[in-house]
Amino acid sequence: MNEHGLSQRLAQVGAEVPEGARLADIGSDHAYLPVALMLAGKIDYAVAGEVVKGPFASACKQVAKNGLAEKVVVRLADGLDAVVAEDAIDTVTIAGMGGTLITSILEKGRQGQRLRGDERLILQPNVGERNVRRWLQDNHYQIVAEHILEENDKIYEIIVGMPQPPQQPLSYSEKELFFGPFLGVEKNPIFIKKWQREQKNRLRVLDQLQQAENPPREKIAAMRQQLAWIEEVLP
Repeated sequence: MNEHGLSQRLAQVGAEVPEGARLADIGSDHAYLPVALMLAGKIDYAVAGEVVKGPFASACKQVAKNGLAEKVVVRLADGLDAVVAEDAIDTVTIAGMGGTLITSILEKGRQGQRLRGDERLILQPNVGERNVRRWLQDNHYQIVAEHILEENDKIYEIIVGMPQPPQQPLSYSEKELFFGPFLGVEKNPIFIKKWQREQKNRLRVLDQLQQAENPPREKIAAMRQQLAWIEEVLP
């Protein structure tokens, strides 16, 4: 993968970035995504935020190599601390992290007023998708699109949120938060493959919980509920 040939996962994230966006790519690694989008003429400005010095240096080299130093700003910062008001960011991408870390970054950004609440959020958690959906709901974001794809034997979900006016609250059911309001309806072959795997994993965990010396009743009940939902969506 490089700035001219993104992975399938990052290409799908990039496809959800609007034309002419002012983008903040948090955890940008080599800055492949913002550089590719800028070279394609899709975005007007980008901040590539990275908290680790090695990837930060790689991102700086990538931007300089492509002559984009005036259009793609690389900053060494924790999460959305990479963004300042003058950037006028309208789109945020966070990809390749756990859902808990993504929500932590968003929440810290919201509390620190680095996230205004009117940005388009394009999020790709490696795990913990339900946590991401719940954060979006709790912070008045509507999920407007979802994608699921498989690459290198790993299955990824991409969740896109847009601001929902506080006076028009949108509530997702626990089942929608679990599967995704779009993915749970579409049920494409990759979705089915994922939940067949998850069904096996949860059956194994349930068996372990039930064999414990003091079986945790609440965990067992929650696991049984999830398995019932999974049975409903599988063919």
